[in-house]
Amino acid sequence: MARRRQPTARQMRLGAELQKLREAAGLKGREAAAALGTDSARLSQIESGVVGMSENTVRRLAANYACTDEELTEAMVAMATDRTRGWWEKYQGLLPVPFLDIAELEHHATYRFDVEFLHVPGLFQTEDYARGIFSYRVPELPDNDLALRVSHRMERKVIITGPALIPYEAVIHEAALRIRVGNRSATRTQLTRILELSEADHITVRVIPFDLDDFGGAWSAMTYAGGAVPKLDTALRDTAHGTAFIDSESQLGAFRTLFRKVEAVSLEPARSRDFIHRLAKEL
Repeated sequence: MARRRQPTARQMRLGAELQKLREAAGLKGREAAAALGTDSARLSQIESGVVGMSENTVRRLAANYACTDEELTEAMVAMATDRTRGWWEKYQGLLPVPFLDIAELEHHATYRFDVEFLHVPGLFQTEDYARGIFSYRVPELPDNDLALRVSHRMERKVIITGPALIPYEAVIHEAALRIRVGNRSATRTQLTRILELSEADHITVRVIPFDLDDFGGAWSAMTYAGGAVPKLDTALRDTAHGTAFIDSESQLGAFRTLFRKVEAVSLEPARSRDFIHRLAKEL
């Protein structure tokens, strides 16, 4: 089990899931470590994602914790033995780690949905729109860093435009569609891009209009990525300190419920396309 300098969010998630299983089994760290034939310090490194694991180690731990969920065990084995070298790795050392973690999460996602109130979802953004968003950062980014962020955002679209498509649903508030990150022409191009993508069978776009009664909102933007099994789903929320990866079962359940509530009050896909088309014509 090789020690890592900096585990990825996916590697830390695997360790966290094993810790959840241990705690559900009522075992202390030293007890679980003894059953594995190691010490508590090593087990702590496993649960924090600092060291890698073999298929045998994952299966032994799952068995020791009396895990009867075979699909979860197989999914964890796949996480432990995955050797994918994704496109995002070329940004290693060039962009903050969360950029790489988000791209890796999306690569392994089985589906994705977003709720946005102020900005067009990242997967829909044009280069001009993304550049406008990143240019507003304070302090301002150097030109090279700005270009790297825009390039990374454009490459992330592979999950909805590339060879291995996943179902994607975006609920966008009218405010996000009306805010002009660029000029009129750039905004029209951005709206047209959303319309083009919304025609794909695997993409669903819904709009929440201003003219809607009894809408309490969803607090803030939300991203939800489906895992290989539901227990490995992940929600993302922006915080004052960056992007938070959420894996608590109770919180994931709350986010799924919240998304369905927002989805239920939004316009149907056909009406949403008509709405966006009308906004584009106004520009």
